[in-house]
Amino acid sequence: MARSELVVMTDHSSTEGSRDVLATAVRTLTGRPPVLVDARHFMTGGTGRITRAAIPEVGALRLEVPAEGIAVTAEAVLVYEVPPHRRRDFEAFQRLLRDHGARSLGTDAEAWRTATEKDLTVERFVRDGIPHMPTLTLSRPSPEAAAEAFDRLGGDVWARPTVGMGGSDVFHITTGAQLAAAARHYAEAGTDWLIARDAANFAPDGRRHQYRVVVLDGRVVRAVEHVQANPDAPCNECRGAVSTLLEEGELPGGLAELAVAATKSLGLPLAGVDLAAENGGVVFEANVHPVFGSVGGLETVAVPYAAAHLGPW
Repeated sequence: MARSELVVMTDHSSTEGSRDVLATAVRTLTGRPPVLVDARHFMTGGTGRITRAAIPEVGALRLEVPAEGIAVTAEAVLVYEVPPHRRRDFEAFQRLLRDHGARSLGTDAEAWRTATEKDLTVERFVRDGIPHMPTLTLSRPSPEAAAEAFDRLGGDVWARPTVGMGGSDVFHITTGAQLAAAARHYAEAGTDWLIARDAANFAPDGRRHQYRVVVLDGRVVRAVEHVQANPDAPCNECRGAVSTLLEEGELPGGLAELAVAATKSLGLPLAGVDLAAENGGVVFEANVHPVFGSVGGLETVAVPYAAAHLGPW
């Protein structure tokens, strides 16, 4: 009988690099490489197939991609690095993974959608009492409606698309002209957007700062502080922020608990929660597939995530 394999399934069009880190994590834990499968084959219109494997192992599946000659019995399926704009196309396969009893943390399509579409995230945070900055969703607003929302939030806001990543298409808005420019930008892109009151998350030296806290199975496995010298730019490394890995105990009090609560609210087994200590501690968003980062990501996130797919289920 052919042995079952660990499958790492990611969108191979992504250049983020998480796939390689996860493959290293699997080799570290098991001594053998995983089978790498392109998630696009299992999205809407793809030719990938899934069936139950004819072996007694818990969660064992048969995955086939005829176009690439792939036919593998999967002990577990590690899903990662599926870009936000592709996730709706992946939902049908996620449901099949769940229906087939897959050993996988990537089967909850509803949780993914709630975390990916930020208007839904805000609704869930409101429902569950997760502290966040006041936020309004806008959909092709008239100039008057946009101005009214801007004024309601105090005239100092951050705008972002309902679906995005990496700080792209995010703007700090403090004037009517900036608001009008942002409205035109989102209208041309055909996307809904949100504006949220500025959190005034400034360090004593005047730089912006916030935290990325990675939660896995209800516990914090990684905490990073991002510091941004440009007060009008997002606190993302790809937007110029400097990232510092924190040791245990260095995260400001209450933020670990807040990150865990936000993750639970969205129903995610793993999340990278962006939050600030100012305003009593507020959550900005939670990321389904947090980037592992350049320092310590293998040990702090990738290995624990891979390990969660092994052993009793």
